[in-house]
Amino acid sequence: MTHPLYDVIVVGSGAAGSFAAKELTAQGLRTLVLEAGRPISAKDFDPAKKSPVSDINIWERAGATLKGQPVQARAAFFANRMAHFFVNDRQNPYTTPKDAPFLWIRGRQTGGRLHSFGRVLLRWTDDDFRTATRTGQGKDWPISYADLAPYYTEVEETLGLYGRTEGIETFPDGSYSHQALYSPPEEAFKETVEARFPGRRVTTWRYIAPERMPRQLQAAMDTGLLTIVNNAVVDRVITDPASGHATGVEYIDAETRQRSTVQAKAVVLCASPIESVRLMLNSASERHPQGLGNSSGALGRYFMDQLPCLAVGDMPSATGTFLDTAAPHDEFYNPSGGIFIPRFDHGTSPRGDYCFQGSIGRYGAADQPARLSFFGFGMMQPSPDNRVTLDKTKRDAWGIPAAHVRCVMGEDDKMHLRAQIAALRQTVEGAGGRFEFIGSPLGLEEFGKGAYPDADPFSRFVFRKWFGKTMIMGAAIHETGGARMGDNPADSVLNAHNQSWDVPNLYVTDASAFVSSGVTGTTLTLMALTVRACRHLAQTLRAA
Repeated sequence: MTHPLYDVIVVGSGAAGSFAAKELTAQGLRTLVLEAGRPISAKDFDPAKKSPVSDINIWERAGATLKGQPVQARAAFFANRMAHFFVNDRQNPYTTPKDAPFLWIRGRQTGGRLHSFGRVLLRWTDDDFRTATRTGQGKDWPISYADLAPYYTEVEETLGLYGRTEGIETFPDGSYSHQALYSPPEEAFKETVEARFPGRRVTTWRYIAPERMPRQLQAAMDTGLLTIVNNAVVDRVITDPASGHATGVEYIDAETRQRSTVQAKAVVLCASPIESVRLMLNSASERHPQGLGNSSGALGRYFMDQLPCLAVGDMPSATGTFLDTAAPHDEFYNPSGGIFIPRFDHGTSPRGDYCFQGSIGRYGAADQPARLSFFGFGMMQPSPDNRVTLDKTKRDAWGIPAAHVRCVMGEDDKMHLRAQIAALRQTVEGAGGRFEFIGSPLGLEEFGKGAYPDADPFSRFVFRKWFGKTMIMGAAIHETGGARMGDNPADSVLNAHNQSWDVPNLYVTDASAFVSSGVTGTTLTLMALTVRACRHLAQTLRAA
């Protein structure tokens, strides 16, 4: 099959891929996006599928498991109406060590996980980029907050962020198009926490409203320079035997199983950390025998997620349910909004390398104490033994070797997670909240009447059995690393512009490039990195 020569091929259309398409087409480059999943349409957002938020949805998860989504159904915030935005696990298998399960939550469709993520977009700081300098552990990034700050602003202004400027030392303000709102119990919580615990701050989520087609992808389409091919399962990047440079990619049609090859001057991988690493490993050749871009031996290594904990309870001092009107009402998605507690010094680790995202009084019965829930994210230490490799025996539905994922907490991580949970308890209980349970990879701890006291006994029993498979590594859905950036080709895969040391016309801009796990969401950072990298790529192509 003959294809035109494109300037750039982008693999993936999610958070990174959509911004790669926008930047590359804005630079006048003919761009091809290959998306492994289907196109989206209005039927994907059928409001009839919307169901009320419930504290416990065991039966929805059980149904999805029977339909082929036993992994995806274990995502902390899985809901049946969203099931079609998650992959079929039977078609997309992966493996883990028997004693170290990992949840790989993913979606294959135009826009990727942008249709199922929480839409919270948070900046990182030099507390994240300079962890080795600050703590003596891990490795510093080859870039700083100052290098990325203008790109953060650019992405935020493109997306129309909701937020509040609050001047928090450990949490840089963004550029907000709209003001986010607190619920009344959240306002009271903020006032109490900041008065009782000097140095601890509470702010609103920084988030975007839901969209059917990501606006950055639509902007790229509007240029006339973008071509999107759906159901294109890329299995390898093709390289020139003489130069070792990328010449294009080979992909399989997900429906017909027909193989095709397409050529371009450069390739940008945006498929998500595990997928991009899997693709690079599967692209081994005589010139790249250990995998594409792997002369350092670092490809696949230093894989991380953030340390997760989930806590649910109520606030006895408040009742009612707050309807957030900051963003327009959406007939399919539930309202966004909530509160965020950035890094603070708890006396247990430098700067307290964890944060908490939650809500108070946004769901539940109007005549009952306001419901509260928090999800904690802690920094995981990078280890070369935590890695993504290819499974030698298992393949996906298209015959491509499956990924084998090892992501195991070390003793320092476990100690840090305990400190994270203690800090959450001290903060929330100190402000008048009470927990029903707090769960993490360390286990489930219940308080008072226990988890979901109003649910039926059988559902509570299943929840307790299920929880140990749900709140494990991967549950944060903020996986990073595997193709990390660096300033030395001997111990990294990419340079400071997300460009492969070994293959100069190959860029990797998803979170596989990350050097550390951070403590806030990864999405805004990988979007900003992508814009920066693709601008560098465009300059490189023009100079050639």
